[in-house]
Amino acid sequence: MTTPRWGITVPFEGLSLLDQKDLFQRMPDLGYTDVWSAEANGNDAFTPLVLASQWAPQLRLGTAIVPVYTRGPATLAMSAASLAAAAPGRFALGVGTSSNVIVERWNSIPFEEPYKRMRDTVRFLRTALTGEKVKADYDTFSVNGFKLATPPEQSPPILVAALRQGMLRLAGREGDGAIINWLSAEDVRTVAPHVRQYGEDKEIVARIFVVPDTDAETARNIGRWAISAYLNVPVYRAFHEWLGREELGPMWKKWEEGDRKGALAAIPDSVVDDLIVHGPAEQCRERVQAYVENGVTTPAIAPITPPGTDPAAVVRALAPVRS
Repeated sequence: MTTPRWGITVPFEGLSLLDQKDLFQRMPDLGYTDVWSAEANGNDAFTPLVLASQWAPQLRLGTAIVPVYTRGPATLAMSAASLAAAAPGRFALGVGTSSNVIVERWNSIPFEEPYKRMRDTVRFLRTALTGEKVKADYDTFSVNGFKLATPPEQSPPILVAALRQGMLRLAGREGDGAIINWLSAEDVRTVAPHVRQYGEDKEIVARIFVVPDTDAETARNIGRWAISAYLNVPVYRAFHEWLGREELGPMWKKWEEGDRKGALAAIPDSVVDDLIVHGPAEQCRERVQAYVENGVTTPAIAPITPPGTDPAAVVRALAPVRS
């Protein structure tokens, strides 16, 4: 099984945003079809994609993801409509609940009823992006008379970032598919059926963390730092408990005790090797393909590399093999 789609996460570390124009322009010739933006504490999700829409109009654009708490519903609809207008038919809106860290600690917004907030936001966006006036009381917010002044000619597909069963099913039932994150290729077999029970055509985008052309010890150290930063966040811990990843128990225990160094050391090599793709670039591409064979529609490679790594070299190394 092969995929016609091959994406990568943008923007790239190590270069200012404006200095990435040449890199974006070269990606279609290297075989990339998609660029997917992330949003945490660096660039916002929309600005890099606006630039990409002009720098490389062949590329499909997607957010993976925009939090549903940190923008008001109307503001989120306006941002999505603007990008959909800039890249007609080439934009996919990926939304997610994010985490208590980003929502509460960094943005001072209560992280309450995430499932309902996601469901309500998807329902609102479905209506708002058509240009219809919205006057509705949802469970988690109310909108009184909002109407997009310039709705896009084509409403973008809406993808839901999902971890466990409830949100995965929501992604399939009310969204156009799911964005999945922090899982192994084998884990895809567990999560994909929850989405595709609502249609085999549902898209599944996977952010896949990759450390290419780096020795195993360095790659595993990078992977451990990333795992400890993410998988101790409650939503990700619950996800991996659901997946049955008992090997992370010692890390969680040390973290709860306040022993950050001990938590880092407690992460087994086997878990790093499952969750972080590393090794020679050719081997990395093969492992990304394994995600596709297990049910991913669109791989969105997320390089995590040692400081000083040339982003252009990484983009070339991970480009799909072409005949």
